[in-house]
Amino acid sequence: MFWVLIQLGIFIILLVISTFATWYEGSAILDNPWHWENSTPFSHFFSGEVQNPNQISQFDHFVYAAKFEPTFPFLMMISALYTIILIGYLAYRRYKKRFACYLFFLSVFLFKFTYLIFPPETVGGNLFFYFCLTCGILCIGMTVIIYLNPVGRLGKKHYNK
Repeated sequence: MFWVLIQLGIFIILLVISTFATWYEGSAILDNPWHWENSTPFSHFFSGEVQNPNQISQFDHFVYAAKFEPTFPFLMMISALYTIILIGYLAYRRYKKRFACYLFFLSVFLFKFTYLIFPPETVGGNLFFYFCLTCGILCIGMTVIIYLNPVGRLGKKHYNK
């Protein structure tokens, strides 16, 4: 339990640092008006056509960084996903079938995300597409293994709720 909390703390710190770094790298969109058409989906949704930098949403900084500078957004995605899995593990560690359902819904979310970015047009898009697809498949695999495994921790059988 102690090591899980240490991991959770480390990955939350990594998530915060990589989020700020991603937001900073994505602010380069303000200086690149030729990318405003394809890299500002939130601004287009909230205010329509983007004419000046003041209309660009802060969320579009993350989209731009993920497309063109994917290092910190990828670290952000890894740390967020690991944190989400650890939180689910802490919440459902005594109820393995509930944890399996948790992983299943996480895989549905990951598959939905891959659907939203298909077809990937940039290096960052390819990276996120294949990462989410792989993690979704791994979550489905872990769901099946956890759900069908009748033996609990340390080889003891226990009842699932």
